Amino acid sequence: MRELPLVSISSKASLGTKVVEWPTKDVVDAALADPQWQSRPFVEFVLKVHSRCNLSCDYCYVYEMADDSWKGNPATMSKATVDQAATRFGEHMRAHSDDIPVAKVVLHGGEPLMAGPKLITYLTERFHAETPPGIELDIRMTTNAVLLTPDNLRLMRECGIHAYVSLDGGREAHNRHRKYANGRGSYDATISGLNALSAPEYRDLFSGLLCTIDVTNDPIDVYDMLVSHEPPMLDFLLPNGNWNEPPPAWDGDSNTTPYADWLIPIFDRWYNAPVRQTSIRLFDEIINLVLGGQSRAETVGLAPFQSLTIDTNGSIDFCHQLKSAFNGAAITGHNVSRDSLDALLLQPGVVARQMGVHALCDTCKACPIRNICGGGLYAHRYKVGTGYLNPSVYCADLSRLIGHIVERVAKDVLEHDC
Repeated sequence: MRELPLVSISSKASLGTKVVEWPTKDVVDAALADPQWQSRPFVEFVLKVHSRCNLSCDYCYVYEMADDSWKGNPATMSKATVDQAATRFGEHMRAHSDDIPVAKVVLHGGEPLMAGPKLITYLTERFHAETPPGIELDIRMTTNAVLLTPDNLRLMRECGIHAYVSLDGGREAHNRHRKYANGRGSYDATISGLNALSAPEYRDLFSGLLCTIDVTNDPIDVYDMLVSHEPPMLDFLLPNGNWNEPPPAWDGDSNTTPYADWLIPIFDRWYNAPVRQTSIRLFDEIINLVLGGQSRAETVGLAPFQSLTIDTNGSIDFCHQLKSAFNGAAITGHNVSRDSLDALLLQPGVVARQMGVHALCDTCKACPIRNICGGGLYAHRYKVGTGYLNPSVYCADLSRLIGHIVERVAKDVLEHDC
């Protein structure tokens, strides 16, 4: 595949015209010129069923970062929009049924449970009805757990919805960022909901815990607290940031790696344990890549990204984390009321995330761990002027973490072979 241009800039840029940042249409042209390239259908659909939240977390990319499009969107997805979204989903599934064994629908927000039981029930029924035979429909929800009441747990059981719960550690760690609008911490309500989800009658609906990293917290204390809830999976999330809006604790010094330094003690504790207490998604994916496999997550690796977001107004958007980059970063201009999902397959922002190493910047292409790191999360690469054709703002942290894991895994492989 031929090399991709860094950036396309309007000749009127000096007069105030917007700079056209990477990826541009040239990315699509390069992909179509490659006989080995083929687009991949979408298999994950994030549905923003409610655009408001009952918490006011200070690191939230939806409400606290660059994008404020939520202000103009309906608070709740309408039944008409649900119908249109389900119809588009069904069209896409039938067109690509041979390539899609499992389709995932993720209810998201804001807080998705604020959409109410009637809409959630209607939505799950419509998507099941549109799913062709031979494709498994996997419905998940990302929730802050505050509304995991007995009624909502029964709703989840009836609708077959599994839940990821956001929990950042113990009381002090969690309440530092995950607060109500009045400043009161949400820890007690979150733990109450999590305990209800963990009860025997609902335990199978518990998908795992999502923890946004705050390096001021003790990593082992956070890890021990999270695993005490016996989650089937833990996902440690790097705070959203980019080269123009750096994450907390990041000072631009390539010799400092605060996030790797925080994660490595957890890795060692987890990896050395005589019995594996849970899956940690980031570590599992890196180990899988070290051993020659493919990543199933967008945070590392070069596997094609196959996800779309549908907002409450029916807008078909790129990955929702892009809202952290700039205002309108996730918007494609397509809507389920008039556009098929197949129409997105040749969008530059989609093609760029399905081209593997060919869509990495020169720095990443030359990196010895490029196939493991994969450039990091796409949203974390953004820089004004060059768009997403940059290393991750977490480049140094990812290099140190991956290097540590490679060393540990290689040592064990060599000892086993001997």
